Amino acid sequence: MDYEAFFTGHLSRLHQEGRYRVFAELERIVGAFPRARLHREGQAPRDVTVWCSNDYLAMGQHPTVVAAMREAIDAQGSGAGGTRNISGTNTLHAALERELANLHEKEAALVFTSGYVANETTLQTLGAMLPGCELYSDQLNHASMIAGIRHSGAVRKIFRHNDVADLERLLAAADPAAPKLVAFESVYSMDGDVSPINEICDVAHRYGALAYLDEVHAVGMYGERGAGVAERDGALSKVDIVQGTLAKAFGVVGGYIASTAATVDFVRSCGSGFIFTTSLPPAIAAAALASVRHVSGHPELRVRHQERATALKRRLAAAGLPVMPSETHIVPLLVGNAALCKQASDLLLERHAIYVQPINYPTVPRGTERLRLTPTPLHGDECMADLVAALQEVWQTLGLSARAAAE
Repeated sequence: MDYEAFFTGHLSRLHQEGRYRVFAELERIVGAFPRARLHREGQAPRDVTVWCSNDYLAMGQHPTVVAAMREAIDAQGSGAGGTRNISGTNTLHAALERELANLHEKEAALVFTSGYVANETTLQTLGAMLPGCELYSDQLNHASMIAGIRHSGAVRKIFRHNDVADLERLLAAADPAAPKLVAFESVYSMDGDVSPINEICDVAHRYGALAYLDEVHAVGMYGERGAGVAERDGALSKVDIVQGTLAKAFGVVGGYIASTAATVDFVRSCGSGFIFTTSLPPAIAAAALASVRHVSGHPELRVRHQERATALKRRLAAAGLPVMPSETHIVPLLVGNAALCKQASDLLLERHAIYVQPINYPTVPRGTERLRLTPTPLHGDECMADLVAALQEVWQTLGLSARAAAE
């Protein structure tokens, strides 16, 4: 086989479809968020405004978080020194896990190198080791959940998105004695909709299933202490296993699960994605710990964040731009065509120094390509006005208003 020809041909098709992913090389500037410096080969660096960051609360540059990381580096150096089992468990890892367990009102927590690894490892381990396990997955679940479910080798069944009746139909037809797990998310990051957590947990428990909730796009941003939508909706005690990230609202990197002590210890002892991975550097754990404590103790961050998201949606709608319905801080703007979506992103960057990454298939279905805006507490009114004016100019240039309305 001509491997190079195969690779080149596939990449050529991605280019032709407008789906080839181009990385924006950004230099983050402490104290300047949401501004960053864009670097391109052969061009002088230029400042841009970032409108698509997952650093939802700008905690990645918060002085408390930066100071905690710096102090940990000065005290302990860079790496952790090994896997968690072999010399890589640090006092800061243990403190972070206790803090996360407390946040979610669970007995224990376990930190992973990323949210993806947390989902994949936990679902794969439970699905593979619970005898005769059946895994029930929302049809819009994240790729990491899908990967874990597939790799488990367990029976898997997909229920319609946020459809409690469809989930109950599937569970009612199953063997009552079989171990079951229902996996779903709280906030779905591409559409910004929210799952009915209480109802899904109630149905899961009625049929003897564990409820596994991914709160990646909600931890830090919802609930009185930032424990997520489950806290906001009074469902913390109903969720059997919660999975979250340290890389979005908390502004660092890493993922975690929280559950009963036995459940967490089981995954810790049996999950290969945890056992055979070098642990997070102590400085990362220190920064995450400082961020979780700060965010959980400052509910005004969540109030401001929601106000900014609401304000942006209102401005976009008033300007006649095709903002898609969203219950959350995710603000999707429909384009409906992969090539045009990339062109819109390119024009925003070139003409207006605004960076918004195009979201194309397979992240979203074909025909629903979009720009995904993520306002933060630091995106002020002037910044929003600049964005709306730039979008109007780009939409007019590309004729997108008519196209989006026709989708």
